[in-house]
Amino acid sequence: MADTALHDVAGIGNAIVDVLSHENDAFLAKHDLVKGTMALIDADRAQALYGEMGPGIEISGGSAANTIAGLASLGAKTAFIGKVRDDELGKVFAHDVRALGVKFDTAPATEGLPTARCLVMVTPDAQRTMCTFLGASGGLTPADIDEDMIAAAKITYLEGYLWDPPQAKEAFRKAVDIAKGAGRKVALSLSDKFCVDRFRAEFRELVDHGVDIVFANEEELKSLYEVDDFDEGLQHIRGHCEIAALTRSAKGSVVLSGDEVHVVDAAPVSKVVDTTGAGDLYAAGFLYGLTQGRDLHECGRIGGIAAAEVISHIGARPEVALSSLI
Repeated sequence: MADTALHDVAGIGNAIVDVLSHENDAFLAKHDLVKGTMALIDADRAQALYGEMGPGIEISGGSAANTIAGLASLGAKTAFIGKVRDDELGKVFAHDVRALGVKFDTAPATEGLPTARCLVMVTPDAQRTMCTFLGASGGLTPADIDEDMIAAAKITYLEGYLWDPPQAKEAFRKAVDIAKGAGRKVALSLSDKFCVDRFRAEFRELVDHGVDIVFANEEELKSLYEVDDFDEGLQHIRGHCEIAALTRSAKGSVVLSGDEVHVVDAAPVSKVVDTTGAGDLYAAGFLYGLTQGRDLHECGRIGGIAAAEVISHIGARPEVALSSLI
């Protein structure tokens, strides 16, 4: 990857403001929510759920945006493409991401749905259950893709969550074509087991043709290849992409590249408070290491450190400068 890159990583994803609250298992049961998963909801359900949630904390989020925030905290040069509405939450999102030093120039929508929000219910076991109203973020189109930005980024990072809206899917494909045409790398996070369930064939095609680096947790990997065992999934993905970074919660991660297999222990954490953003921040640390020329085991180690920081507090973005931890 050439040193002429303007950015280490350019992320493309849902521009979302998270609303986090502590809830119990009874709350999840009452609202037919599956613990630890992400469900897409409409505006009416978002309003109803929000009305019944306890006191909340509002923090800018979105999977790829959280990864970009983590990269910025590590000292990487970053950019983000995502759609907000010209409303109050849209202004909050834009301010938060730019305040991190991230280049964010996507024009806000002036009509249509409001800025996306994700209702995050954190249960006492630190699991997070998410209900996402995609709002304006699903309105991302190929016209929003900054061709010069993608061509000049070492790695373009895509989140699987944005694969739902057809226009956004075309925006992704455009970004992949630009990156590959410029000799750059493309990374994809599978995001969620239910995402993989919906788009398994398309994700497999992406992994086989176009994506260089894949991030997945155990459940996402098993869903991708319709197997019951992590090791079996590992054998399926081997050789299908340049690098597969597979996270296993407390067991750490496994990184595959060709014949290389790196088993990386999880970084220690005194207390798990909220697992929101663990995968996003692992990807941040891993991509930081990769763009700085670190070996794959070290990339996994930095990813583990970033993930450990974010699960030690509420919210999916770092509370301390991650650069100070590595």
